[in-house]
Amino acid sequence: MITYDGKVIALWGDDMVRTQIQLSEDEVVAVKRLARERSVSMAAVIRDAVDQYVSRESGASLGERWQRSLAAVGGFHSGRANLSATHDDEFAAAASE
Repeated sequence: MITYDGKVIALWGDDMVRTQIQLSEDEVVAVKRLARERSVSMAAVIRDAVDQYVSRESGASLGERWQRSLAAVGGFHSGRANLSATHDDEFAAAASE
């Protein structure tokens, strides 16, 4: 794939495999919007999303992802001392609003 200024301008068609996927209505609307904004096909948007996902997921081993997750522990503060003990009640209250 060749991109210019964030837009796909050429694809290598010889290595493409035709496939079929099912998307929700909301996903179709979002993909069509992105395709229109980028002046590319829906297929190009979906290929780009798949490329990014595969790159992100295969770029780090399970151990590396585990270490990143552990590094995030304690990185967020609600300012409330008892939230870890009352999180279920807090979530239920917030979800019912």
